[in-house]
Amino acid sequence: MLYDVGRVLTGNWRPDYHPDLVRRELAVIAGDLHCTAVKICGRDISRLILAGDAAAELGLEAWLCPELWDKSPQATAAYIEAAAGAAEQLRRRWPDQVVLSVGTELSLFMRGILPGRTFARRVRHLTGQPRQAARETPLPEYLTQTAATVRRVFDGPITYAALPFEKVDWDEFDIVGVDHYWHQRNAERYLQALQRWLDLGKPVVISEFGFRTRTGGGQTGAAGPENINGLSMLAHSVPVAGRRIQPRVKAIHERNEAEQATSLLRQLEIIDHAGADGAFVHTFVFPLMPHDDNPRHDLDTDSFALVKTLSRGRRGAAYPDMTWEPKQSFTAVADYYATR
Repeated sequence: MLYDVGRVLTGNWRPDYHPDLVRRELAVIAGDLHCTAVKICGRDISRLILAGDAAAELGLEAWLCPELWDKSPQATAAYIEAAAGAAEQLRRRWPDQVVLSVGTELSLFMRGILPGRTFARRVRHLTGQPRQAARETPLPEYLTQTAATVRRVFDGPITYAALPFEKVDWDEFDIVGVDHYWHQRNAERYLQALQRWLDLGKPVVISEFGFRTRTGGGQTGAAGPENINGLSMLAHSVPVAGRRIQPRVKAIHERNEAEQATSLLRQLEIIDHAGADGAFVHTFVFPLMPHDDNPRHDLDTDSFALVKTLSRGRRGAAYPDMTWEPKQSFTAVADYYATR
C-alpha cells in the first residue's frame, strides 16, 4: 500500500498530518488491509522516518520514498543523500525491514530531464512528444551517480520508481520498480511490458498502480486532465474565509466504487500471475479530494484512494475516530490480501 505523509507539489498533500494519525492509519493498513509492506512517500525526512519506524513496529516492510519534487538534479541528489543517511539509522533499528527508493518518475518530477521548468510543462511535453521523451536523456547517468552516493551511507536494498518509458540501468539497483498503470491504450501491451522487466532476473515490484472512483476510471490510467475547479480550490485555501467555500469539480462523473474495486482486483491478479514480487496500490488516503453527497462537490470521484475523506471534517461509521470511510475497493483489497 502506498501511504503519503506529505508529498509537496503546489502544496502539501497531507494537511491533516499528525504522528498519532499516521500510527493509527498504518495500524489499519497492517491489520485490516492485511498488507505486508507499505511505501511511505513524502518530502519531510523526519515524517518518513517516524512513519517507517511505526510501520516496522507493526511488522510491515517500510519502503521509504523521499521526494523533493520540482527541484534541480543537484538539489535533489543532496536531499536524497540526506534521506539515505537517516534511513540507515532506521535500518539499523529494523534490519531487513527497510528499503529505500532514490526517486519517483524523475523525468516528470525533477527539473532537467525533460524540457520544462514546471511539472505541468513537462507533462505537456511528454504528452505531445512521447517518442522524443523516450530517447536518450540525462536520467540514467543521474540515477547511476545517485545510487553510488546512496550506497556510501545506506546499507539496505535500494530501488527507483520508474515510468515505463524511462531508461534505467537496473544493474545499479537491488529491486526493479515501475509505476505501471493499466489503461485502455496499453491493455494489449501490459503483460508484454511487465515481462520485459521480469526477464532482467531481479525482483520486480510494481511501485504504483491504481484507479479512480468513477465510471470509466478503469480505462484511464494515471494520466488525465485535472477535474477540480482551480478557482474554487484556491478560494477554499484562503485562511478562515475559505472555509465557507467548498471546492467543486469541473465536470460531474458518475461515482462508481464497484468499478474501482473490480479494476484493482483484475490488476492484482494480472501482476500476481505474471510473477512479480510485489505491488503497491495507490493510495490509502488523499484528503485533498474529499467525498460529498452532492456530485458537484464530490472530488473523490477522481481520487485513487481506498478510503473516502469526508467533507467538513465529518467522522466515519466504520472507523468513528477517523474522518474517512472505507470504499468498496478497501474491502476488495483487504479480502484479496487476506488469502495470500
